[in-house]
Amino acid sequence: MSTKAPTPRTRVRRLPELGVYERERVNAILDEALICHVAYTGADGDPRVIPTIHARIGDTLYLHGSRASQTLRSLRDGAHVAIAVTLIDGIRFARSMFEHSMNYRSVIVYGEASEVSDSDELRTVFRAITDHVAQGRGDDARMPNDDELRQTLFMKIPLDEASAKVSTGQAEDAAPDYELDVWAGILPLHTVPGEPIADPRNKPGVHAPGYLTDYSRPTDAG
Repeated sequence: MSTKAPTPRTRVRRLPELGVYERERVNAILDEALICHVAYTGADGDPRVIPTIHARIGDTLYLHGSRASQTLRSLRDGAHVAIAVTLIDGIRFARSMFEHSMNYRSVIVYGEASEVSDSDELRTVFRAITDHVAQGRGDDARMPNDDELRQTLFMKIPLDEASAKVSTGQAEDAAPDYELDVWAGILPLHTVPGEPIADPRNKPGVHAPGYLTDYSRPTDAG
């Protein structure tokens, strides 16, 4: 495991042994997460944070939004952003309240946001965003027309400053607490899809595609 952060501000300081800097692991967590949270400082000096859908293409992270969004419009001129992605894998129960925690995988990205303006790149990102939600959907859904492209705003941030933090394993109680009659262990948590609910206006004979009936997310094998 690499111990070198790409930049000083991406170095994990709290519990540094949990820091993960390999690009492959960072990418895997970004690809598995369905949403991210984007933080920045507004023109009025106040902090802002919004959740949004994202997709990664190579070494670039793309954020999806509307041109009507004041938040994303304010990022078009090279605003500096911090982006967080978190996957919760389980609740870690300890014998003491103090040692309770969670098993998780997270990524923090720092960078300068810029607008995607090239029409070919816009269409590529549209497909990537769609496939990020359900791999294969880009083969089925209609591509956006010119009017829809004009209504959409995509921002991109290079992944030059990105690091992960991964917490696994059991709680570590204080030695005397192991004598307590208190259960300790892990309660695993998973995102589990339900049965697809059909739109009543589907054409007759149109059934849920296989990527929904057998829905799964890309996973970080560790």
